[in-house]
Amino acid sequence: MEFCPTCGMLLKYELPHMTRPARFFCPTCPYFTQLAPKVKIKRKQRLVKKAVDPVITNDDLSNAPKTDQAHCPNCGHNKAAYIQFQTRSADEPMTINFRCEKCNHCWRED
Repeated sequence: MEFCPTCGMLLKYELPHMTRPARFFCPTCPYFTQLAPKVKIKRKQRLVKKAVDPVITNDDLSNAPKTDQAHCPNCGHNKAAYIQFQTRSADEPMTINFRCEKCNHCWRED
């Protein structure tokens, strides 16, 4: 959004016509400004990804309680370590993260 420096009104956009380039103009006073035909990018900056720390570490799962009622979707083994988190609102059930003791496959149940 551009504003008129003389009267403070919001400038309107006018499409290019014949030899006249596109411009912004003030509807109340004779002020107008030309638009640059192209935007120039002066420099490019590379994005660096930050290292993300895991929410559940291997130490957490090695010290976690174990159950023999979890069925691993990867190998079918029934024993797994589990950790419960409240990831949603309080009236929703907890999210349970499992890790199979046989193949170390991790999965979750909501």
